Amino acid sequence: MSQAPELIDANQIIFEDNHLIVINKRPSEIVQGDKTGDVPLSEKVKNYIKVRDQKPGNVFCGVCHRLDRPVSGIVIFAKTSKALSRMNDLFREKTIQKTYWAVVKNKPPKQSDRLIHYLIKNEKNNTSKAFLTERQGALKAELSYTLKASIANYHLLEIQLHTGRHHQIRAQLAAIGCSIKGDLKYGFERSNSTPFIHLHSFQTEFIHPVKQEKIKLTCLPNLNDTVWCELVKQFQTQ
Repeated sequence: MSQAPELIDANQIIFEDNHLIVINKRPSEIVQGDKTGDVPLSEKVKNYIKVRDQKPGNVFCGVCHRLDRPVSGIVIFAKTSKALSRMNDLFREKTIQKTYWAVVKNKPPKQSDRLIHYLIKNEKNNTSKAFLTERQGALKAELSYTLKASIANYHLLEIQLHTGRHHQIRAQLAAIGCSIKGDLKYGFERSNSTPFIHLHSFQTEFIHPVKQEKIKLTCLPNLNDTVWCELVKQFQTQ
């Protein structure tokens, strides 16, 4: 007896039309297949569409971009090859605005700032190290952050990415002494009780690749988590 395919939860869908489907990725889900052999989000989306729409043949689901496994939030998939090609152009041209939320224990040195570092990836342990000066093999990384809310022990940073580098937010925040809560790989003192870090893709804005309309999507992090819940409450009441 064959095993039932793994599907996304319908509640994970943030936006869908004939061209795109946008998902709120849960922490621990992988966007594309890797050496773990775990079922990736792209396959779960395909399976969901196939079952829901009773499609007899193959379902197209193109991966437009990725999020690290322990990170949650917005992930865009293309439902047609035309939409995928055009979304790839938007990402390449950096015309998609992506906003992240991160929780850190140490308050950053400034209320808001633009960080510029040079990242070198360590393939062996799958990390990136941030340097303030250029060096051979390093890629320039830029982001802007603003402190949005604080509770007793933690602070909520809103982050705009200006480049898309490997582990960029994690490495750059660690470089200014603000490791993300639960991120042992980048210097936080202990892991969270479940395998995730407090980094969430909160908002994305772009021009629809086919309809040419402005799309602005947001999704909140897991509010069952006490720290996220308290910081979001604080943010919303300001």
